[in-house]
Amino acid sequence: MKLKSLINTFILSSLFTLLSSHEFWLQPNKYFYKRGEDINIRFLVGENFQGENWEGDSSRIKNLVYYFGGSKDDDLTKLFTEKGDSLKVKQYDEGTAMITYNSRNAYIELDSAEFNQYLAGEGLIDALEYRTRHNEMDSTGYEFYQRSIKTIFQVGSVKDDTYKQSTSLPLDIIPLSHPYKLKTSDPVLMLILFQNQPLVNAKVKVWNRYEGETIKEELFTDEKGMITFPILTKGKWMISCVKMLRLENNPQAQWQSYWGSCTWGYY
Repeated sequence: MKLKSLINTFILSSLFTLLSSHEFWLQPNKYFYKRGEDINIRFLVGENFQGENWEGDSSRIKNLVYYFGGSKDDDLTKLFTEKGDSLKVKQYDEGTAMITYNSRNAYIELDSAEFNQYLAGEGLIDALEYRTRHNEMDSTGYEFYQRSIKTIFQVGSVKDDTYKQSTSLPLDIIPLSHPYKLKTSDPVLMLILFQNQPLVNAKVKVWNRYEGETIKEELFTDEKGMITFPILTKGKWMISCVKMLRLENNPQAQWQSYWGSCTWGYY
């Protein structure tokens, strides 16, 4: 079977729901705060931009960083004591804030059909082509994966450049315009970096959830690692994508994936 036909078959299969549940994001209880107000950030996992509480704990955190006013606090892990904890902070100055989370590697095994479907559904064509060329399409997928996620929110009325500050995330999704200065129908330009280099021809999912409904669009980055789309300044937004690398001479896994997301919102 040709690779194109194979991909189409996978996309139509009922296994797709297995992979769509992989989305993981940071979810503030709201996106606009007053100074000194309680800020509660949940770690959610799920599909269709509807999540359940993550059951991880501090052992899963590689780094968790709070960016504000040109500085950062990279010691937030101490705030986690139990599985499924949310992140609770206060901010007494006005400005734009950003929190980033990079997980430690986790491990997963998927049988050949599930793994191939996963690769096709996420647009990881290079990995599918590799498996085809090396006669691995009937082989189990052994994979390490990690999360590179961020959320951007606003405290008071002072809007600064924190939203596009450089981070240590391996897969970084960066708005090139301030999300809280945009008006409905304004074009949004997003830059996708992998290891500080533009991620070219990558499948990117653009999610908007508003009044109980989710709209999703799938785009591909250009030669500069960018996507653009018109904004609706209502509801909550998430941009997500995946990068997969082949591992060589690793006794446990053949693949390493990096899952990225960036969230912000208008309610």
